Amino acid sequence: MEGPACCAPAAETPARPRAVPARSDRRPRGQVPVPAGRFEMGDAFGEGYPADGETPVHAVHLEAFRIDATAVTNAQFATFVKDTGHLTGAEEFGISAVFHLAWERNTDRRERDLVNRADGVPWWLAIHGADWRSPEGPGSDVSRRQNHPVVHVSWYDAQAYAAWAGKRLPTEAEWERAARGGLSRQRFAWGDELTPRGRWACNIWQGEFPTRNTEDDGFLTTAPVKSYAPNGFGLWCTAGNVWEWCADWFDPGYYARSPEHDPTGPDAGEQRVMRGGSYLCHDSYCHRYRVAARSSNTPESTSGNTGFRCAGEA
Repeated sequence: MEGPACCAPAAETPARPRAVPARSDRRPRGQVPVPAGRFEMGDAFGEGYPADGETPVHAVHLEAFRIDATAVTNAQFATFVKDTGHLTGAEEFGISAVFHLAWERNTDRRERDLVNRADGVPWWLAIHGADWRSPEGPGSDVSRRQNHPVVHVSWYDAQAYAAWAGKRLPTEAEWERAARGGLSRQRFAWGDELTPRGRWACNIWQGEFPTRNTEDDGFLTTAPVKSYAPNGFGLWCTAGNVWEWCADWFDPGYYARSPEHDPTGPDAGEQRVMRGGSYLCHDSYCHRYRVAARSSNTPESTSGNTGFRCAGEA
């Protein structure tokens, strides 16, 4: 079984080349230390989709680094935009992908804003005017979601923010090491059970995907970045909520040749790695909320369930 297409759709508009922003000398804030050490990276349960390349499980040794305790929030991204005038890819193209139930809850939705439905994943709608400020399209806003993760950001947008903040995007290996929180060969950052003691530990889909979400965890879309409990390293929401961009190019065969010390991914590719799953993950469709799960998308792609967190040197 190859598994379903990623639950964050690829952009239909080709990106123009963008320069790599220079790292600022701003003092990084909001990061937690991850000590140097060795860990087992990959799917130890054989539960991943073969096309995602979650195996073989392999030993990785990383030097110490720092990583954001949470995904970057709307408030933090707004400060970056105010300071730099950055225009996101979704704003530049004028279109981004919105989940159909989220758009239908937008009381100001207009049929003329609906451009089309994504091929193969009709629950994704291309909406005119959807961007980080208006996640469900015109009429929606983030004024009451300042502490929610920013969404509708491309890999290029994430990279630009990280450079402005004096940080960088984490490598895929750094992301998994940090997300595991010190646990070894576990499904999740908190252990092997999805709902320990009968309680939801992450923001994913409940109900029948993609038509009915019972919202047992309290959320249809994003949750505040400090929802649930942090892991052993002090990271919040490393499963579900939003996909998080990583620095690496994606290659499903990379684990078989990955170096043991500080791997940084393939030298080139067409898609960038995304980790963590999102509020749309559900075991009937996409169980990529496991800590070993991998996914990817083209770096210009944006959607209502894709965000990021940053890393930095120790």
